[in-house]
Amino acid sequence: MQTRIKPILKDYCMGEGVTAFSTTRQCGYSKGNYASFNINCYCGDEEEAIKKNREALCELLRIADDRLLMPHQVHLTEMTVVDEGLLRLSAEERHEALESVDALMTNVKGVCIGVSTADCIPVLLYDPVQHAVCAIHAGWRGTVQRIVEKAVLRMGAVYGSHAEDIVAQIGPGIHLESFEVGNEVYEAFANEGFDMNTISKKYEKWHIDLPECNRQQLLGAGVPARNITVSPVCTFMQSDSYFSARRLGIQSGRIFTAIIIHP
Repeated sequence: MQTRIKPILKDYCMGEGVTAFSTTRQCGYSKGNYASFNINCYCGDEEEAIKKNREALCELLRIADDRLLMPHQVHLTEMTVVDEGLLRLSAEERHEALESVDALMTNVKGVCIGVSTADCIPVLLYDPVQHAVCAIHAGWRGTVQRIVEKAVLRMGAVYGSHAEDIVAQIGPGIHLESFEVGNEVYEAFANEGFDMNTISKKYEKWHIDLPECNRQQLLGAGVPARNITVSPVCTFMQSDSYFSARRLGIQSGRIFTAIIIHP
């Protein structure tokens, strides 16, 4: 009998009652630039490898496969509430409900919601008062559109969350020194009112600090600075442990950053 691989996760301490983590590249079934732990089915990896990796993660989390949810992200700001109604959908209907979505939120226990990234910024939110969580994909386009700020407001509307109660984890992503951008990207941030003196630096070209952009959005939405943790991991610099599309190419694996409320 073959021994099942056990995924290596980077765990985050966001409070009692939840498990939060990012996957690493280690201990999976995928090959090549997908090696070795990838569960994203939208990036060209082999279906059988994805299936085995999902099974291994679900076994580790002690949940059924239909309780592990990841949307098909499109760099916009659409958010989906994961409730009992969505969970009762057929696999095909659920797949459709998660299409073109860049953030998931839920208050259902035992459901793992997450987003996939490979240089973009994943952000997890936890409201320990209302027992609700959110997983957000914030690439540069989503960051410019203030998806994190909008997610905090949406949690307030859906669950009655207060920003001052929310705990936030900004996960592994590309950092300032590695994120070189064109003038059009710099201008997009400037035109949306970001403080460019604090989020950008000029080397030969402009560089943008995406983690700091999202930290500032959380602060602006009312999340206390003491409740925000920023991962020190730059995916571009640590592509041996975390997927980086800029290092490996688009046809490569993705990090899964997720959160689950304990039953």
